Amino acid sequence: MKTSGISFHHPFAFWLGCLLVLAGVLAHVPMFMMGQHTHWQMVGMPMSVEMWIGMALIPVGLALSMYGLMPRMEQMRNTAQRARDHRYFHIADGVPLNRAHWTLVIVLIVALAVDVMKPATLGFVMPGMSAEYEITKSRASLLALFALTGTTVGSVLWGRMGDLFGRRAAILLSALMFMGTAICGAMPSFNWNLAMCFLMGASAGGLLPIAFTLMAETIPAAHRGWLLVALGGIGTSAGYLLASGAAAILEPMFSWRVLWLLGLPTGALIVFLNRWIPESPRFLSNAGLENEARAVLRKFSGASSAAIEADNSPEAAGSVIDEQHPVVGMRQLLRGRHASITWGLLVCGVAWGLANFGFLLWLPTNLVELGVDAKGASALLARSAILALPGIAVVVWLYHRWSSIRALVLFIALTTLSLLAFCAMSWMQLQSAAATVVATAALLISVSGVIAMLIPYAAEIYPVHLRATGSGVVAASSKFGGILGAGFGVLGFFENFLLSALLIALPMAISGVMLLRRGIETRGHGLEDIQRELTK
Repeated sequence: MKTSGISFHHPFAFWLGCLLVLAGVLAHVPMFMMGQHTHWQMVGMPMSVEMWIGMALIPVGLALSMYGLMPRMEQMRNTAQRARDHRYFHIADGVPLNRAHWTLVIVLIVALAVDVMKPATLGFVMPGMSAEYEITKSRASLLALFALTGTTVGSVLWGRMGDLFGRRAAILLSALMFMGTAICGAMPSFNWNLAMCFLMGASAGGLLPIAFTLMAETIPAAHRGWLLVALGGIGTSAGYLLASGAAAILEPMFSWRVLWLLGLPTGALIVFLNRWIPESPRFLSNAGLENEARAVLRKFSGASSAAIEADNSPEAAGSVIDEQHPVVGMRQLLRGRHASITWGLLVCGVAWGLANFGFLLWLPTNLVELGVDAKGASALLARSAILALPGIAVVVWLYHRWSSIRALVLFIALTTLSLLAFCAMSWMQLQSAAATVVATAALLISVSGVIAMLIPYAAEIYPVHLRATGSGVVAASSKFGGILGAGFGVLGFFENFLLSALLIALPMAISGVMLLRRGIETRGHGLEDIQRELTK
């Protein structure tokens, strides 16, 4: 890797792989264009020879690009096991935000918006897909289940990949998979869509924690917290806006299939922006590439860049951390001081997934039990959602100005209390529109706040050689909770309003207690300072 921090280990292999993925997707376009004569209905159409060739080119291209992004085995072993000298990071941690920081923030917001857009598109393609393939709602729901399973698997795999290959490499591989899975839009059978949806979910689930990890390792300590939370809030909102806007504008003209085909240009956009996505300087230093790490840091250090060349200050001496790792991999997340925090975050993630993908999905139906008519339930939820919109600004302010861990615990407690409020209303059979609006708005605000802080906090507390892995595992826990929510929904668990709210509130409350007792403050602290505190 060159000192620019934006080159590739094997550039020819990477770009050749990109071209093969592009060619493989374009080979499906003629089949899609034939659909204009049947109002874009392609179900049952035989797959052409070009499509089969294209489907073969895509995995070959992905494999080549992955090789182009992959460091040598010796470097990966060093990354996981060597001693580290974080001597000069405190300099970059103390500088004001500059053009390089804001450029990276904007690029990562674009990447995160594209990432969120992929699973958000599911809700818009399912009606048209169900009609074209003539499948039942229960069979169509398999699409969401496959996507959620993919995001869970992808969060774990990409997290580990981010710690071995690099943060930038993991982001670019996600982008290439976005491009490859665009062929969903030309698939004549539902089963092919299921397979592609799993792969799309894996790449989408993988990019999210890696983006937070790269941001955490690049932004100065004083601004890291609020920018991490804002990245999640803005990126998520923009992703849903892109998905809904594309559905409103393009779907009437080209059917639901065009929403999958958008994976090609959006994934290509991230690849195009790769020159503004440098590798994490902490990852480079951890891999023993000190010259490269210094070169990237100089871009983000402004007037202080000269001090990075040779720094013998007292602060620097204190920044040397002996990080020998006899236990390497995900097991280390559950060792030592990190163990109790990891368990708290994992329990919170699973409980959040149950609340978001289970309780909230069934809330319109269950509101009828509280005396709200079916038509009025949608209007009530809309009003509650509007009231919840300013919540992200409150989350950012509290995380940045008050306390990272206490802000997270506060919103966990608010989620618990909101669920218990629904328990009380169901138990007392309280039919009050005002109470229902307040409880619903509080739940929407608190649930949004928890997920906005959960992964950013994980990106701050783990050591550099496990930061992407830890963020990925915590992100996977929230998706795993979603899988459980989908399964419990099929079994009718959420039809029991009181019991479902109570059983979700319990693990949520437990996670809050665990994090309150064992969590560590990260607001304004350098990442190396946080690790020193955790290793005492």
